[in-house]
Amino acid sequence: MSEFPAPPVTDLSRPYWDGLAAGELRFQRCTSCAHAWLPPRDECPRCLLPDWRYEASAGTGTLVSWVVYHRAFHPYFADKVPYHVAVVELDEGPRLITNLVFDDEAERDSLRIDQAVELRVEDEGGWALARFHPVLASAASR
Repeated sequence: MSEFPAPPVTDLSRPYWDGLAAGELRFQRCTSCAHAWLPPRDECPRCLLPDWRYEASAGTGTLVSWVVYHRAFHPYFADKVPYHVAVVELDEGPRLITNLVFDDEAERDSLRIDQAVELRVEDEGGWALARFHPVLASAASR
């Protein structure tokens, strides 16, 4: 098996990775225009000012889109196919590319656009990663 392709950690991204290690998903919010975003960057993508702070997400959002990979594009993931790669919009506004995780096949078969999802921080190769689990309609109505 190949080694996990570890992401680069910089001073800018360290709060994001430290947050995941602590079990929370952090994103940046502009203190000038209130825009929120991921992944980390030095300036607000809306107003281009370098005035921002990190905030913790509630870990809930909606499924925007997804694809199912049946071929691994890195040797580390060869025994993990098929896997789901998704765009999730957090309730706080930012979108991120992530993986979907499931407890059973029924959850895979019930995916739909705008479905509620919730954060699951999972260890992968010694890294805490943000993944999302679909919230089934019966669970969401409780």
